[in-house]
Amino acid sequence: MHARKQPDEVLAPQVVVPHPVLVKTKAAATAVRPKVGLTPHQLRLSQWREPLFSAVLWVVSLIALYAIWHFGTLYRWEFYIRFTNIPTPGDVFQKLLEVNRSDKFATNVGISVRRILSGFGIAILMAVPLGLLIGRYRAARDLLMPVFEVLRPIPAIAWVPMSIMLWPTNEVSIVYITFLGSFFPILLNTIHGVTGFDPVLIRAARCLGAGEGRLFWNVILPGALPQIFTGLAVGMGVAWVSLIAAEMISGQFGVGYFTWEAYSLVNYAEIALGMITIGVLGLACSGAIQLVGSLLMPWSTHSSAGRK
Repeated sequence: MHARKQPDEVLAPQVVVPHPVLVKTKAAATAVRPKVGLTPHQLRLSQWREPLFSAVLWVVSLIALYAIWHFGTLYRWEFYIRFTNIPTPGDVFQKLLEVNRSDKFATNVGISVRRILSGFGIAILMAVPLGLLIGRYRAARDLLMPVFEVLRPIPAIAWVPMSIMLWPTNEVSIVYITFLGSFFPILLNTIHGVTGFDPVLIRAARCLGAGEGRLFWNVILPGALPQIFTGLAVGMGVAWVSLIAAEMISGQFGVGYFTWEAYSLVNYAEIALGMITIGVLGLACSGAIQLVGSLLMPWSTHSSAGRK
C-alpha cells in the first residue's frame, strides 16, 4: 500500500537560481537606464549639452582660422607660406562695405546661387532615379554604367569648351558644367546605397506582399537615404568647384567671375572677399543638406547621437 500523504504536509518552495547571463544583461540594462528623479530643468540641460558643445567647437575652429589670418598678416609671417601680400581682415571688411554700396556684388552672388541650385537640382532629379535603377537591376547596370564610367573621369572643367559649342548661351553651358560636377557623386553614392542594402529586408518585404513600387518607396529608398545624402554633400562641394571654374573661364557674372576679375586687376582684397563668399555659400548649402537629411532621417540622427 502506498503511504497516504498527510493533509497538513507543506511543500517546500522552489528556489529559482537566475542564470548568470541574464543577471549581467539585466545589470547592463539597469546601468544604461536614465536616472530617475531629474528635474525638468536638468533634463533640458542634458538634451542641449551636446549640441551646445558642438556649436562651441565650431566657433573655436573658426576663431582659430581667423587668428592665423589676422596674426599672419599683422606680423607678415614668411616661413615658406608668405603673408606679405595677403590682405588683412580689416581690408577685406572695408572692401565688403565698399562693394555693397552698389548692387553689383549682390547680383553676382545671386547669379551664382541660381546657377548652383539649377545645376544641382537637375543632377538630383536625374542621378537619384538612375542610381536606384542601376543599383536594383543588373540589366540597367550593364546598359548604363559603361557610358557613365567613360564620362566620369573627365573633369567638369574640361567640358567648358565643349559645353560652349553644345549649348546656345553661356548661362546654359555654366549650369551644365555645374550639373556634371554634382551628377556623378550623387549617382555613385545612390548606387552603393542600393547595392549595400541588406537583402533580408527585401525578402521580408516580399513575404509581406510588397510590390515593386512599394518596395522601392518604403524599403529601398529609405535604406539608401544615408548614402544618397552623402552623395549630395560631396556633389554640392564638387558643384561649387565646377561652377567657379566655369565662371572664371567663360562667365560674365557670378562670384567666380568677380574673383577672377579682381585677380586680373591685382585687387587682393576683392580676391579674398570672393574666396570667403564662396566658402560661406558652400557652408550654407552643406548645412541645408544636413538639415534636410536630419529631417528625413531622424533615426540616423538618433543613432549618431551616442557616438563619441
